[in-house]
Formats: sequence, structure tokens, C-alpha cells
Amino acid sequence: MSDVMEGLLARLAQLEAAQAVRNLISEYMHLCDRLDDAQTVDALVALFTEDCVWEGIGPLYANTLGRCAGRAALAAMMAGYVRQPAHFATNVHFLCSEQITVHSATRASGRWKMLQTSTFSAGGSHLNSAELAIQFACRHGRWLIHHFATCNLFSRPVDYWHSTQALPVPDNTMLPER
Repeated sequence: MSDVMEGLLARLAQLEAAQAVRNLISEYMHLCDRLDDAQTVDALVALFTEDCVWEGIGPLYANTLGRCAGRAALAAMMAGYVRQPAHFATNVHFLCSEQITVHSATRASGRWKMLQTSTFSAGGSHLNSAELAIQFACRHGRWLIHHFATCNLFSRPVDYWHSTQALPVPDNTMLPER
């Protein structure tokens, strides 16, 4: 095989790995948004390596979120959010400022800024922003989260997120005819 072809295949492998990592973190956030039953906890934990670490870092998150090592500890922590009624009435995560680095065929890392909008079943809503620093490992051909770290950037209560009031739109009856 030519050097050019080997180079192209290596670049393709990096692009595919980065896309797999991107899909993985998207699925993680999707599951966190609807963390309301044991099956969702199981699906979420299956996205992690057996020897994973999940931790809140920095003054606020280290104390409130803590650290857990291994899938069993992660499952126990996530299961704490599963209750009736659900802990989150509404929970939506937004990711941006993505940076993914593929270090090898089995190792990658990523950094994102996250915005989380939550309304709690017990009442109240919250806006949180965090920086995520995540290490990934490819095990048996499947990318998994190996070390998940979240550090709070800001956090504040808000009145509410969802309103049943009509959405204001421009009055199109006043537009000139064409």
C-alpha cells in the first residue's frame, strides 16, 4: 500500500473515531435528559468503561456531585435521580465549543461547554453551565466514556422554562403586497 493511501486511511480512521465520540456524548446527554427509569440508567452506564470515573470538579460540583469509580458506583449515583415523580420535570442539555482529539486507535479526549436547563418536579427551575473534560477508550471496537469530569462555570435559579402563553410572532397582515 502506498504512503499516500496509508495516510488517507489513517486520517479516515481519525475522522471516524471523532464522529463515534461525538455520537457517544450526544447519546449520553440524550439519556440524561430523560433519566426517569432503570432501563435508562442501564443504557447510560453501558456507555462507560468498566473502570470508569465520573466526577464533579471545582468548588461547587466536587461537593454536590462528588466522584464515583466503576460502573456499579455510577449506576447507583444515576439511579438516585430515578423516582416518582421524576426528579426532572424537564431537563435539556446543550453542548458547544467542541474540541475532540484522537490520540490513538484506542484513546481520545474531548472538551465541551455545556448548558443545562432544568425544571424540577418538586418545583423551581435552574440554569447551569459547565465545562466537560472527557477521556474516551475504544474497547472491542466500541468507543466508551472512560473518565467524565464536569466543572461548574455558573449556576442560577430561574422562574420557569416553559410557558403555555402564545408565542409572539410578527403580524403578517400588515405586510405590503408583492
